[in-house]
This record gives sequence, structure tokens and C-alpha cells, in this order.
Amino acid sequence: MLRGIHVPLVTPFDASGEVAIDAIEKLAGHVLDQGASGLVALGTTGEVAALTSAERSRVIDVCRRICAERGVPLTVGVTGNATRSTAEALKALPDGIAAALVTVPYFLRPAERGVVAHFEALAEETPVPLVIYHIPYRTGQQVSAATLRHLGRHPMVAGVKYAAGGIDQDAVDLLGDLPVGCDVLGGDDAFVSPLLALGASGGILASAHLATDRFAELVDAWHAGDTARARALGHRLARLSATLFAEPNPTVIKGVLHTRGLIPTPDVRLPLLPASAESVSRADSAWRLIEEGGS
Repeated sequence: MLRGIHVPLVTPFDASGEVAIDAIEKLAGHVLDQGASGLVALGTTGEVAALTSAERSRVIDVCRRICAERGVPLTVGVTGNATRSTAEALKALPDGIAAALVTVPYFLRPAERGVVAHFEALAEETPVPLVIYHIPYRTGQQVSAATLRHLGRHPMVAGVKYAAGGIDQDAVDLLGDLPVGCDVLGGDDAFVSPLLALGASGGILASAHLATDRFAELVDAWHAGDTARARALGHRLARLSATLFAEPNPTVIKGVLHTRGLIPTPDVRLPLLPASAESVSRADSAWRLIEEGGS
């Protein structure tokens, strides 16, 4: 279920500032046609914190329908730093969801014993498998490979989205001794290639809104053992990712998608502001270079 590239969709807005449902459908179809293995709704890239409850439900509904029609998994982001409310949000998920992407509790920093207790409690109540989202530079909570392995042994934990800001010793340790049935997905776009080289199953990558087919090719190349092709492609895609994250995510990505006519506006909601024209132009040029087969 977790192999390949899963695209955490942006939430497009129309000229009036409303969620553009038709644009979500168009964009979802585009990335799936280009080789994405699945979609992620209501992630950080989707500006979930800026959406109302009704808007979140509409986003889930359209993504769920598209994934059902295409026969691909939909993962839904479920954020929260309180165990009880997170469990309630999981139990409220509609049918047709393949997995829930759940962050390590943020801000409270409960220490590893608390993280273990949190996810074990959720795993006992969730109706869908969990993907633990480890992103310490956002949560303020570092979680060791040993703890992630322990949690990964639970039958309701399907994997880990690993976004530690680079390739650290814990990444090496985790991928060197994974529990059966637990996968690791890269979550730091610029570092997904070396993580795949270490044995990751794929990635949840905002950058894969662009050059989706190349990111899918990167996964296939590493899994096939074609290191020369994977290494060269990984370097090119890392340079693209660097341009896409030159300003806060997903501002540059939205700017490029709008430039290419894939979403109606480049708009984001406060406190985010639209990316500069310079950043959007630089990223669009990097994407065009990859499309043309350049380095």
C-alpha cells in the first residue's frame, strides 16, 4: 500500500477564496496519470490548519471518490497533540480511507514514553492503519529509531513518514532493521533519493506535484537496483525540490501549478503569503529543464 510516490495535494482556492473542488479533481487526476501511487489529503501541504471543518470534509470526499475510481490508496492527515481528540478524529473518518497520517504530538513534547503511549492508544481505537509522521523540526519532539521500530510492530501501524531534515543515524538504524509489515516513506523531498537507497518504500512528497513521473521513476530505479540511473535522477530532482522550498511550502508549488494552468490561482491563506514571482519563475525553469531531459 505504501510503495511508490504519494502526493500530498495542495488545496487550490478560486478567485473568491473558496476551495476549488474542480481543481482538486483535475490536479489529482493529473498526478495519478503521471504515475503517483496514491494521494494524501489534508497534509501540511494542503494547508489543513487554514481549512474549516466543512472544507476538510469536501476535500476528503473528492479525493476519496477519485482514489476509489482509480483503485489507489488515499491517506488522510489527522493532526493533534491530544490523544483523546486525535482518536475521535480517526474514528470519524469516512469509509474508503486506506490510512491516516498522524503526527508525533507537537508542542507538548511528551518524551518518548508519552509518544509510545499516545500511538499505542490510537492504534487500539483507529479504524484504519496509521502512518506515523516523524518531523521533529515541526513537532519539537525527536523520536529514536528504537521507538519507531517498537511502534512499527503494532499491526495497526503501517509505516513511518520520515522527515528528520536529512539522513541521520536514526534513519540508517531504522531502515536497517524494520519490523515486518512496516514501511518507511521519505518526507524530506531533497533527501528522498538517499533514503530510497537505504531501503525506503517510497515518499510522500510535495515536490511530486511537478515531475511526478520522474519521482515515480526514481523509486522504481532504486528498487530495481539501477543505481546509476537513480543517482543521476535523484540529483536532478533534489535541485528541483530546493527551488520549490525556497519559500514556505506550498507557496512556490502553488505558484508554478498556477503558471502551468493546473490550479485557478496561486493563492494561500494567512499567515502564508504567495511566493515571489522570482521564486516561481526559478522553480518553473527547474521543472522545465527536467521535462526536457536536462541536468
